[in-house]
Amino acid sequence: MADKLRLDKWLWQARFFKTRSLAARQISEGRVRVNSERITKTSFGVAPGDVLTFAQGRVIRVVEIAALGTRRGPAPEAQALYHDRTPVQDKPPANPRYDGKGRPTGRDRRTLDLARAAHLEGGGGLGYSEPD
Repeated sequence: MADKLRLDKWLWQARFFKTRSLAARQISEGRVRVNSERITKTSFGVAPGDVLTFAQGRVIRVVEIAALGTRRGPAPEAQALYHDRTPVQDKPPANPRYDGKGRPTGRDRRTLDLARAAHLEGGGGLGYSEPD
C-alpha cells in the first residue's frame, strides 16, 4: 500500500462524497482543510494521522485518517478508514408551528383559504362594492 493517497480519492473511498468529482470540486473551491491548512489541489497526498475538516451538509466534519483504502467498499469498510472527531452538536430547533411563521398545517391552510375567500366576497372591507 502507498504511503500517501490523493485527497479526492480518499474522501470518495471513505464515502463522504457520492462521486469523486464532487469531492474534487469541494477541494478545488478551498472547502477542505488538512491539518488546519486550506487545500485547493485535488492531488494533495494524505496519510494516516492527518486531520481533515470540511462541510458535509449543515455539519462541519472533523475526521482523522486511520488508514488508506484500496477501493470504495461497503460502508463498514469505509468507516474503518477514519476516526470521527466531529464535535457533538445539539439538535437544531424544530420548525415552529404556524403562528404567522413557519409552514401552516392543512387545517390552518383551509382556514386561511376560507378567510381569504370571505374577505374577497365581502369587498375586503375597503369600501369597495360590486357594480350593479
